[in-house]
Amino acid sequence: MCITESPEQIELGFKYGKSGAHSARSMMLEELKQLFNGLPIDTDRARYEQDIVQYNVLQKSSENARKLTCRHMIDLYGLSPDIPLFKVFRELWELSEDAQPLLALQLAVARDPLLRGSTEVILSLQPGEHLSRETMEAHLAKDNPDRFSPASLKSFSQNINGTWTQSGYLSGKAKKYRTEPKVIYINLVFALILGHYQGLSGQRLFTSFWTNLLVSDLETLYELAHRATLRGLINFKKASEVIEVSFTPMNLPIKE
Repeated sequence: MCITESPEQIELGFKYGKSGAHSARSMMLEELKQLFNGLPIDTDRARYEQDIVQYNVLQKSSENARKLTCRHMIDLYGLSPDIPLFKVFRELWELSEDAQPLLALQLAVARDPLLRGSTEVILSLQPGEHLSRETMEAHLAKDNPDRFSPASLKSFSQNINGTWTQSGYLSGKAKKYRTEPKVIYINLVFALILGHYQGLSGQRLFTSFWTNLLVSDLETLYELAHRATLRGLINFKKASEVIEVSFTPMNLPIKE
């Protein structure tokens, strides 16, 4: 898969294993928007927890529901500026509402192995192609048919397909069809940073799992990188086959 497990990767915020938050919830995009509304980008985890559990800013029906929501959101996003991936994500989040659905998906994929594994199903579909719940269930069960009960497979598939719908890769309610998500330069910047944090550089940044998740057309990726440079997020240079990307303008945590 796209991520090679290491202590450094864990420290940056990537997560491994065989399960994740999507065994219980989708990526909770609307909750994320409500939670971040009015809070500064350097808000610490304690404040996020307080807003969710004590102040019930997400308007959950019970204390238990608030605690579960908090736990799942921490699992999926980190909710701490001490986690480099979340810190960068939170900074980019404020730049454009249009980028937010895909930004949430990008971070969720980095932190949930269950969701990450489903990318091969989604990216194999052609625009307009139907995705049945059974197809996702079969994917989840392929390596270990006895791992999940039929009820769990159905629930997990609904959660995963819900996330791909919220982020723009699927459309429809009862029936899901492949669509193209809205990708802007901010999403490309996050994809490049995810690749950078995995040790990639130059051309490899534009052919990584993270950029393939956005679009497969290199010229489009280069154009988005150029826009990001004009807006002061990165420094992108391309001369013939030589490509350089610097993240100095963003002052990335830990690894430059």
